[in-house]
Amino acid sequence: MSEAAVSASDKQWFGHPRGLSTLFFTEMWERFSYYGMRTLLILFMTDAVAGGMGMNAETAGAVYGLYTFGVYALALPGGWIADRLIGQRRAVLFGGILIALGHYSMAVPAIQTFYLGLVLIVVGTGLLKPNVSAIVGDLYGDDGAKRDAGFSIFYMGINLGALAGPFFCSLVGEPREGASWVNWHYGFALAGIGMTFALIQYVAGGKYLRGAGELKDDSAEPAKIAEAKSRFMKFGVGMVVTVAALVGLSKAGFLPLTLVSFAQVTGLIVVILSIAYFVYVIAFVCRDATERKRIGLCALLFLGAAMFWSGFEQAGSSMNLFARDFTDRFLGSVEVPAGMLQSINPIFIVLMAPVVGMVWVWLGKRNPSIPVKFGMGLALLGVGFLVLAWGSTYLADGGKVGMRWLIATYFLHTVGELCLSPVGLSSITKLAPDRLVGQMMGTWFMGAALGNLVAGLVAGYIEAMPLPQLFGTVAMIVIVSGLVFLVLAKPFNKLAVGVK
Repeated sequence: MSEAAVSASDKQWFGHPRGLSTLFFTEMWERFSYYGMRTLLILFMTDAVAGGMGMNAETAGAVYGLYTFGVYALALPGGWIADRLIGQRRAVLFGGILIALGHYSMAVPAIQTFYLGLVLIVVGTGLLKPNVSAIVGDLYGDDGAKRDAGFSIFYMGINLGALAGPFFCSLVGEPREGASWVNWHYGFALAGIGMTFALIQYVAGGKYLRGAGELKDDSAEPAKIAEAKSRFMKFGVGMVVTVAALVGLSKAGFLPLTLVSFAQVTGLIVVILSIAYFVYVIAFVCRDATERKRIGLCALLFLGAAMFWSGFEQAGSSMNLFARDFTDRFLGSVEVPAGMLQSINPIFIVLMAPVVGMVWVWLGKRNPSIPVKFGMGLALLGVGFLVLAWGSTYLADGGKVGMRWLIATYFLHTVGELCLSPVGLSSITKLAPDRLVGQMMGTWFMGAALGNLVAGLVAGYIEAMPLPQLFGTVAMIVIVSGLVFLVLAKPFNKLAVGVK
């Protein structure tokens, strides 16, 4: 077959490169597995009557927070490994294998296999998540307009997976009345089957990627690969020694760390290092006042993003526990699994994303600035928690509230996400100088990682604090943060120095 014929055959999937279908379904099934397992995670850890681990909410929240933190934090080394050592294509393959093994490990009912599974999924997702998106971009080269359309299709795959995963994994994994055949580990196994489908799709469709995601010429030089391997080995040895030292000191009684205190210390360290990093870049790396102002705005967006995700990601932690313990989930005589409510957000994303997009287009030159959109996103997130705090006031004497409270909260959170999330990473790439784009994108991932960690820790208070107070406090903190962005939008926007 001629090169022209091959090229023509590659553009048969909605007018896009055929390889997009490979990546679409790979990511769809990977998100199915990730959100399906995450939906069950804190419910399984806190369950004491139907084969769960029987943890208290504080400890389970810490484990949940550390797990979701690791998923985002390891995207940084995962991207580095792909760029310097193995290329994005192999990183996605190896990451997918580790994820599948992690889910199947959790399907084995033992505490050792549970924690092993979490570690495997964290490492595997760190390899897969940043690199599958990079391959999508690589398919299009310099065709920016078509690339944007391709990413829109790709993100639809993400939302389809995020919708289906909680629905089906909860259906087979979450114990409930009238479903004696259900078992937590069946849900974990189904997540593994989903990831297996992703791998099959990825390998079978690999021929359509046509070189996308391979090591770039300059990085493929033997000398550079050898240098990267040396750095990787030093980093790996350093991490192993550090972890071994911490475990040894803890067991010897010199460093009495619990899972909760370790999670809290991890969050504090991330905050301190992030502040130090931005101060260093602004003071010593930026070349002029324009760069300093733009990086300063990146720092503010980092803080806003971390604040937003610390509330939004409670969907899988505190709000998941609220759905199980305080929500009447019966439709007639049928009990809806608590985790199934995790599918509400992606349903709203699919329905509302085109509407919000059309609103931005309709506004034209009146389209809100980046700080205003961040403020709107944070404010809507906070109002969502106010709804939940309001609903919690109707809980009394072991009673429960209707699902409408959670549905309304998820709606507000989804609209807030559509205001903030799509512009976040895009704005970082526009604001950062070319030589710092990769590092600034890394700070966005770290903001998400920090937010996920905080979301897990907040869930630990659900047993110790009255729910109206817990959700009301979260709401006030987030709303005040949003008002700061809205009130100071003009001075914040001046830091962009010409970037719209």
